[in-house]
Amino acid sequence: MAHRPDARPTRAAAFDRFTDQRNVLLTTYRRDGTPVGTPVHIAVVGDIAYVRTFDPSGKLKRLRRNPDVEIAPCTVRGRATGLGMRATARILDGEESARAARALAGKYPFLHGRLIPWYHRRKGLVTTHIELRVTAS
Repeated sequence: MAHRPDARPTRAAAFDRFTDQRNVLLTTYRRDGTPVGTPVHIAVVGDIAYVRTFDPSGKLKRLRRNPDVEIAPCTVRGRATGLGMRATARILDGEESARAARALAGKYPFLHGRLIPWYHRRKGLVTTHIELRVTAS
């Protein structure tokens, strides 16, 4: 099947380019609309992408106010290395959060399977998982 440059990605294929990506720049927006980019790890499962943070964190506060985000591939230090795409974020809990934790631990066994959960427990931080979905156009 030939790739058409004007073709829009399907919802299921939207996050495909992030499947093997280690870091993405998650851009959230302050109350005044100022963008704030933070490098995070990402795990893609079908048409959903998951990221992890902790409560309290600035990005989580911004997401609670405005779920519109942008993600772009980036270096570990947060320098964007590719084009971004818009998405909608949703904070997860319960079984959905556990599913996101398993996806991240599957992709990053040591980091998200052991180190980050241990660090969050040790510091008394609440681990919070976020679901990203393609923004409907």
